[in-house]
Amino acid sequence: MQEHELTDQETLIEVLENQLADNYPKEVTATLMRLRMTGHSREAALELMACALAPEMFAVVEQQQSFNLERYVAHLALLPETPWLDEGL
Repeated sequence: MQEHELTDQETLIEVLENQLADNYPKEVTATLMRLRMTGHSREAALELMACALAPEMFAVVEQQQSFNLERYVAHLALLPETPWLDEGL
């Protein structure tokens, strides 16, 4: 798999589906439930969640950094708002 493929939407959704199946991190399941309860379709919720996952995948793939679980969970908690996208994180 090419590095750029790790940050495309389809791959991000696949990673999220795996996280949901594993219930790890547990905040992924909680975020999906919260977004669904506030009127988002499952697809729209996963797309929002992919916005939280993308910076972490980019950091791992492109910058050889460790996955920052704390930052990822913080981004999930902010959804549906995505202020980190405006900040370029």
